Amino acid sequence: MNIRPVQERDFPAIITLLNDFAAFQKVPGAVHNSVEQMQREQEHFKCFVAEDEQGGIAGIASYFIAYYTWAGKSLYLDDLYVAPAFRGQHIGSRLLNAVFDVARQQQCNRVRWQVSNWNHDAIVFYQKCGAHIEDGILNCDSGPDVIANFNLTI
Repeated sequence: MNIRPVQERDFPAIITLLNDFAAFQKVPGAVHNSVEQMQREQEHFKCFVAEDEQGGIAGIASYFIAYYTWAGKSLYLDDLYVAPAFRGQHIGSRLLNAVFDVARQQQCNRVRWQVSNWNHDAIVFYQKCGAHIEDGILNCDSGPDVIANFNLTI
């Protein structure tokens, strides 16, 4: 299994994996991204892929550099997903190592990511990695419609 930076030719396989990940996360249909959108926005898309001997994509780790006022320059791990057929081969560990290598190279003060509270296997894995898992934080998201029409008046 080869861990390498994403290439444009990987986008169709990544969209498939993202849809599989959304189904695993119990939110099928939640992925609104497309190959075409990834092509338009690829300067913002940072990702490592796990590529098998046949050139198939077995897993991904997408990330971006962020700035958190409490910690400063940080890396946010957006998605870490390994297809079920490839689990148990340390692919997730290797993808996570690649992301943490970037965090060190970029001199980040924090790496942050999320895990679903029902995903016991992932929680155990992240705790073994030394992660502190916070309790009581909820995500707030707003999609394109909210963004386009946002005008808060109080």
